[in-house]
This record gives sequence, C-alpha cells and structure tokens, in this order.
Amino acid sequence: MLDDEAVERGTMMGFPCLRSNGQFFASAEPKSGDLIVKLPAHRVDELVESGVGESFAPSGRRFREWVRISDRSEDRWQTLMNEAHQFVAEE
Repeated sequence: MLDDEAVERGTMMGFPCLRSNGQFFASAEPKSGDLIVKLPAHRVDELVESGVGESFAPSGRRFREWVRISDRSEDRWQTLMNEAHQFVAEE
C-alpha cells in the first residue's frame, strides 16, 4: 500500500498504521498481529456477523467503524485494506 503516494505511515493509539490525507484506515495490533481496518459501520457488522472479523474494542470501548481481522490471508488483508482506503477517501 505504501507504493500509493496518498498512503503514509503513522501511529494511532501507539499502533503502527496507514493513513491517507490524515485519515487512519489500517493498523496491525502489535500483540496479536491482527489487521484492524476502518470501514462503514454496516460493513463492520457484516464482517463480525459472518465470523470474518471481531469488534475492535480497546479498553472495552467498541469502535463501530473499526474491525479486527485475525485471518492471515494476504488476499483478504489486501482487499480489506483497499476497501478501508477507499472508505476514508470518500469521507
């Protein structure tokens, strides 16, 4: 993703992340290595309900537009990071 000039590295809540135009859209949870992406709330709900994702709730507070993905499939991660990048570009 860093080949895209609009994508840059950053940190969010101490986690390494990717951002575009100042908007965070993807991160890796340092302890587990799980992917965390920002998507529309309805899409997060779909991923959680289907078992693909888990609610992202650091310190017990659920972030409705963030989902945690533990599946290490490179294709899934790439697809979801692209989807997240597109989502923040449209905000």
